[in-house]
Amino acid sequence: MKKAGDKKAPVVAVLMGSDSDWDTVKVTVETLAQFGIESEAQVISAHRTPVRAAEFARTAARRGIRVIIAAAGGAAHLAGVLAAHTTRPVIGIPIKGGALDGLDALLSTVQMPAGIPVATVALGKSGAVNAALLAVQILALGRADLRKKLKKQKRALERKVDEGNRRLRVEREKKK
Repeated sequence: MKKAGDKKAPVVAVLMGSDSDWDTVKVTVETLAQFGIESEAQVISAHRTPVRAAEFARTAARRGIRVIIAAAGGAAHLAGVLAAHTTRPVIGIPIKGGALDGLDALLSTVQMPAGIPVATVALGKSGAVNAALLAVQILALGRADLRKKLKKQKRALERKVDEGNRRLRVEREKKK
């Protein structure tokens, strides 16, 4: 039985190939928290700790992880390695940087062979936010409370656009 103040077990794992990816990925954890989703975050490298990556993916379901988010730059193979060892959905965040400014990471994440799916989001912080939102949408398939929160978030985006239109009209009217 859980005691007062005990945290819920994480249902989303947020992994990164290097601690330098945290600057981008922390917004993923923050966005999940805004929806009340518990997550865990850690560094696991597809190249430097491949056994650990495979073991993490193999044991994710048993530990209650429902969705895995994997961020990596350069030769970004983390999401693919994880996806090869689990049936849980894997979302890949390509990290900007390096000689190709993230293009290599994007292509490494998105170009997966048939049978090993990785849902790939945009480069950088927009992708990091969208990875969290995609994880919430996956979890919302079985949770009405999350569907309600997602609808509220979409309405907030709509209001932001409406406010931008209002400001534009006011600015244009001033110039007449």
